[in-house]
Order: sequence, then structure tokens, then C-alpha cells
Amino acid sequence: MRILQLCKKFPYPLKDGEAIAVTYLAKAFADLGNEVTLLAMNTSKHWFDLNQIPQNYNQYNTIETVFVDNRIRPIPAFLNLFTPKSYHVDRFESPDFAAKLAEMLQSGSFDVVQLESLYLTPYIPVIRRYSKALIALRAHNVEHEIWERVAENSNWFKKWYLRKITPRLKTYEIGHLNDYDLLVGITARDVAHFQRLGLKKPAIVTPIGLDARDYSPDLGSFSRPLSLSFIGSLDWMPNQEGLRWFLDQVWLPLLAPSFPDLHFHIAGRTAPAWIRNLTLPRVHFHGEVPSAPNFINQHSIMVVPLLSGGGMRAKILEGMAVGRLVLSTTLGMEGIAGQNGRDCMVADTPQEFLQAIRRCYEIPALPAQLGGNARQFFLKYYDNQEVGRQLLQEYERNLKGQNVPV
Repeated sequence: MRILQLCKKFPYPLKDGEAIAVTYLAKAFADLGNEVTLLAMNTSKHWFDLNQIPQNYNQYNTIETVFVDNRIRPIPAFLNLFTPKSYHVDRFESPDFAAKLAEMLQSGSFDVVQLESLYLTPYIPVIRRYSKALIALRAHNVEHEIWERVAENSNWFKKWYLRKITPRLKTYEIGHLNDYDLLVGITARDVAHFQRLGLKKPAIVTPIGLDARDYSPDLGSFSRPLSLSFIGSLDWMPNQEGLRWFLDQVWLPLLAPSFPDLHFHIAGRTAPAWIRNLTLPRVHFHGEVPSAPNFINQHSIMVVPLLSGGGMRAKILEGMAVGRLVLSTTLGMEGIAGQNGRDCMVADTPQEFLQAIRRCYEIPALPAQLGGNARQFFLKYYDNQEVGRQLLQEYERNLKGQNVPV
């Protein structure tokens, strides 16, 4: 099968959930004998030097990129308030990208064009004009829902602005639900939500998958004193708000005074100044680390204190893949059906976080035991080749329904 994958940013390095989800699915497609082509925006916000692509990033037959200036600029952002258009989507509309897509569709033949997120939807007319390929939207989350949640946890000005522009994103997302031939949801919860919003076209749940060969548990870390880790893209607002809440409501008043030998390690790229300049007791900021699995492996407990967001957290899967105990909010665990107390620990209030950490001190073997359970849970449900195989079977069924040879 010939698959064209469209991305709103270059899916490398593997520092965020979107890049991880895109890359490991493409690797599965390639490993299963398919021809995968990538067309990605190389944006001003997440620009990547293509000379830095490693040799083992070889799942694509062809890689093409187009520069897109998607900076959030104050004047256009303000003027957008007086239009019915979604500013979230407008930032990813590019005539150059559309032209490159048209060129590729005319020079090559594809069975499937896979849109990695809602923000590639404006290019559907180009695909329809130059190709008969099946168009699949891989919805990494319900986009408008993320921004609604972010708005509720923002300061008054950001809340006011997001409440003005997010309804337009919702209108856009709902209005285009049935433009795709197939919706590929990351979680069953997201697919059901899209169906309640009016989705009539076929849909399948395809979770994020990882290659277990890239994730080796370091069991020796459990013999060291307990330590907490947090890792994520620190320019993503849900990560910022969750981390700030954890520091202000959990770490400072409860964990730091209760456990004087406990340390909290934070890693992630593009951190704002308030994170880079943290001077809290036993809180260490590492910035962007060379290897997320290695960083996670160094600490016995991985904390995911998300209060907003959607879809699946690839970083949680990475933590499980290396056999860490994941301590997350209920929202953070959305889309990952691990059982609290068996495969992970779930806490939604400061007191629940305190109780979870206290339990780990009272039962020293608990982090390693739950981390081992997490690793087995990951291997059973989130292997990327099995995830890719099931999606390919769905693509074949839909192509046959359209009488398109595969």
C-alpha cells in the first residue's frame, strides 16, 4: 500500500507525543511492507534542520518539507476576532504547502492520504482534485476540547481571548467531520465524542504504538532513593499549567516538607522563563534531554499532573515501556486503560498525590512492582506493529468499499 502522510510539523526529534505517534506508526507501516511518503510543514515554531535526521530514520521512501511561518502574531491574532475564521487553523494554511502537495499527487500515486491532525483539513480540496486516494484524518485529540479546557485553567485575559476564538475552532472541527473517508481516533472516548458531534463516516480507534525494542527498563534505578520525573513539551500550555499546579499545590506545601530526601526532576524543550529559572527546594530543571527514555529510566516515579488536554499521552506509554511507575491524573490517563493500583497510580487532588507517594515509601517494593506491571501492559496493548497492522486492515476494507485496488 502507498501511503502519503501529511504533518503540520516535522515529526522529529521524538520529543513530543505527536512526533512519537507519527513516527512509530510510519515505522510500523514500513516494517509491514508498505511504501510511506512524508510531506511535512517545517514551521517557524518547530523548525528542524533536515541535515540532523539520523540514519535509522528510514521508514520513509521520500521526505518533503515546506517552510510555513506559523508564529502567533499579536496584530493578526487580534484582527481575527472580527472574522468568522478559526485563527487556530489559519496559521497552518499555506499556498506553498498546497502547491507542493498538488505536485506530489500529480507525480505519484497513493492509496491513502493520512492527515495527521485537524490542521491539515484545508488541503482536502487539493487532494480531491488530484487524487482518488482514501483520505483519513488521524485525530490525535478533539482539538476544540483541548482549548476549552486550557481556557478554564488560564488567567483572565487568556481565558477571555480563548473563549472568543475557540468556538470558531469547534465550528470548524464539527463542520468538517464528514469531509474525510475515515476518521482514525486515538481513543474510543474521542471517537464516541466525534460521533455525538455528528460524525457519520466510518471511524476506527487506533492508539499510539511504540517499538518495544527502543525502550529497555533500568531495574537498577529502583534500588536508589525515590525520585520523581516530569517530561514533556514545555511550550504546550496543558503541560505548563499542570506543572505549575503540581509545584504550587502538591510539591511545595506537601511533598517537599513531608519527604526531605525526595527530589523532583523536570525535562523538556522550549521551556518558558518561569520554568528555566525555578529555584525551589530539590527541584531540578534539565532542559531538553538527549533521550527521553534514558531520562525517565533514571527516576522511579513518573509524574503526569495534567489538568487539560486530550487524546493520549505518548510520554505515559514511554514511561510504561521502560517499566516506570506512572503517577497521573485521571485526565492524563485518558485513552490508556491501565488499572489504578495495578498498572499505574491515579491521583487528582494534592492529598491523593501525597498519599500515593507516602504509600511508595511505606512499601519500598511497590514502584518496581507496578513498573513491571506497566511494562507488561504496554507490551500487550501498545506494540506499534500490531497497531499498524489493524489500521492497514481497515484501510484495505475501506478501499475495497470504494472499489479502489490496493
